[in-house]
Amino acid sequence: MAKPIKSKARKPLRETALPLERQNFIILGIGLLVIAAGYAAMLEGSVEGFLPLVASPILLLLGYCVIIPIGILWRKRTTIAGQTAAPADPAKA
Repeated sequence: MAKPIKSKARKPLRETALPLERQNFIILGIGLLVIAAGYAAMLEGSVEGFLPLVASPILLLLGYCVIIPIGILWRKRTTIAGQTAAPADPAKA
């Protein structure tokens, strides 16, 4: 009769943590609101109005190509010790 094999509990290779923080989700939410505003601007009844022809494409481009990527790539600046660094104030220099 075969011996039962005891399975060892495997340690995860690395701890899984959500890479995005609260600030990232706020920026992503702002991007989604800008995109929704762009689509809402397209719904205006006139065909040759300012909102559907000018404002809507600008809002959609801004949302999809600027704000959403910033929301994904945003990271806090950290020092070598791992503490957050305060931005430099040019007025004090």
